[in-house]
Amino acid sequence: MAEERLSGAKVVALALKAQKVEYVFGIVGIPVTEIAIAAQEVGIKYLGMRNEQAACYAASAVGYLTGRPGVCLVVSGPGLIHALGGMANANMNCWPVIVIGGSSDRNQETMGAFQEFPQVEACRLYSKFSARPSSVEVIPSVIEKAVRNSIYGRPGACYVDIPGDFVNHYVAVSSIKYVECCLPPPISMADASAISEAATIIRNAKRPLLIIGKGAAYACAEENIRKFVEQCGLPFLPTPMGKGVVPDNHPNCVAAARSRALQHADVIILLGARLNWILHFGLPPRYQPDVKIIQVDICAEELGNNVRPVAALLGDLNAVTEQLLDYFEKRPWKYPPNTEWWKTLKEKKKSNEELSKKLASQVSLPMNYYTVFHHIQQQLPKDCIIVSEGANTMDIGRTVLQNCLPRHRLDAGTFGTMGVGLGFAIAAAVVTRDRNPEQKVICVEGDSAFGFSGMEVETICRYNLPILIIVVNNNGIYQGFDANTWKEILKLGDTTIVAPPVSLLPNSHYEQVMTAFGGKGYFVQTPQELQNALRAGLKEKTMPSLINVMIEPQASRKEQDFHWLTRSNM
Repeated sequence: MAEERLSGAKVVALALKAQKVEYVFGIVGIPVTEIAIAAQEVGIKYLGMRNEQAACYAASAVGYLTGRPGVCLVVSGPGLIHALGGMANANMNCWPVIVIGGSSDRNQETMGAFQEFPQVEACRLYSKFSARPSSVEVIPSVIEKAVRNSIYGRPGACYVDIPGDFVNHYVAVSSIKYVECCLPPPISMADASAISEAATIIRNAKRPLLIIGKGAAYACAEENIRKFVEQCGLPFLPTPMGKGVVPDNHPNCVAAARSRALQHADVIILLGARLNWILHFGLPPRYQPDVKIIQVDICAEELGNNVRPVAALLGDLNAVTEQLLDYFEKRPWKYPPNTEWWKTLKEKKKSNEELSKKLASQVSLPMNYYTVFHHIQQQLPKDCIIVSEGANTMDIGRTVLQNCLPRHRLDAGTFGTMGVGLGFAIAAAVVTRDRNPEQKVICVEGDSAFGFSGMEVETICRYNLPILIIVVNNNGIYQGFDANTWKEILKLGDTTIVAPPVSLLPNSHYEQVMTAFGGKGYFVQTPQELQNALRAGLKEKTMPSLINVMIEPQASRKEQDFHWLTRSNM
C-alpha cells in the first residue's frame, strides 16, 4: 500500500493548526489559493479581505486580543508589499502576527518570474523573523519558529516565504518534520532589589503618577494593576490602548487632567508604556526636568530610552506588578487622599470635564465633535469594543468615550497608522463572535480615515459581522469646507491647483457604501437623528450598520489641553 502523501499547501495548514492558529486573513491568488482552502479544511477560519494592508491589520489585532498570532496570507510581489504596512504597524505596536507570502517558483528565480521580488530580504526590515523553508518537509519547523518569535520577548511580526512550486508539491507524510506547539512565553520577574528600590521611591513620592500602557493590556495584568492602584491609592493615566485596564470611570483615573498630571508629577511609574511621541518622550517642558521614572517593561532595550529610569524593572508586566503588590502587602503604605497633588488633579479634571460638557451641550448646527461623542457615549454598551481612527475624531473620542474593560479599545497606535480601523474592527468582531456572540464592535472613523479601507465594508457584510461603523464627517482631513464654500472654490478654476490639500468632497454619503452591500445606512445631521440612528444600529442583530454623521467642517478640539502631539496638527 502506497504511503499517504500531502501537498505543501496542506503541510502549511497543518503546521498552523499545530501552533493553535485560529484565524487567517488574506487575499488569494497565484500561488496561495490552495493554502487558504487547506486552512479551511483543517478547521482554521479564513476571512477573505479586499486589501492586503487591512488583512494584515486584522491579523495583528487578533494577536493583540488573543495573545496568539493571527495569520495574513498574501500573494507574491505586490501582495506582499501591500502587507508591509501592516507588518510595520504590528512591530511598532508590539503585536504578534505571521505573514505568509507566496513567492516565485525556485527554478524561475532571477529570470523575471511572475511577481518576482526579494521578499525574505524585504521583510527583514519590518519583522523579527523572516525565512523561507528549504523544503516542504521543514515547513512545520519554520512556522513554529515564526510563531515562537512573534510572541516571545517583545511581540512582533514574522514572515514565512512559500515558493509557488512548494504549494502543489506532494511529499510523504513520514518525511515531514512535525513540531509540537510552542509553549506560552516564559514568565520573567524583576530583580528583588529593583522591586525594593522602586517601592521606596514610590513611598517617598510627593506627586506620584501611574501610567498604564497597552503593554499592560496585552499582558492581561488588569487584576493586579487595579489592586495596585487601590492598595496604594495612586492616580493613574492610561495611554490610548491602555484604557480599560483599570476602568476609565475609576475615581483614581486622571485622564481628564492629563497635561497637568504629566507636567507636575515627581515620580512616574510606567507599566507597559514607552516614552515615545505619545508620552512626549518623557522630556521637558511636558515633564519636570528632575522627574523620577520607574520603568516596567518586557524588553531590556526599552529601559532607559530617552530618560534614564531611577528603577528599571525588567520582566513580565503582570508578574512584576504582583511583586510590587506583594512588597506593599508586607509593608503597607497608601498615598494620602487629601494631599495638594490630589486636590490639583481633581480640580483640573473637574474643569476639563465641565468644558467638555459645555462644548457637548451646544445646540447650533452642524454639530461639533463633543456633541456627537456625548450622544454616542450615552448609548454605548459597557462591554463593546471601540475601534477608533482619524485625527480629531480619535483624539477627542478618546477623552469622551469610556472603556471599562481591558483590550476593548483599538486605534492608530504607536505608529499613528491611518487605515487600520476596519481591519481592526473585523478582527475584533470575529474574535468576540466566537467568545461572546452578543458583543458589539463600534468603529468610530473620521471621514478621511474611513476612505483608506472603506471597501472592507463589503467584507463586513459578506461575513455578516456585528459591527456598527460611525463616520464623523467634517468633509476633510483635520478640517474641511461646507458645500457653499466648496462651490466658491470650484469657481476659482482648476481644483487640482486651488482646492486646499485638506479638503474632501462635502456631504459625501458614506452610508451608501454600507447599503450597497446590504447593510443598514443612516445619514445624520441633528442630535435627534443621531440618537435614533444609534438606537437602531445598536439594536440591529442581523446585519452591520453605518451612521454617517455630518459635523461642522471647521470643528476642532478648541480650548482643550488633550493634545497627544507636541506640536499642533494645523
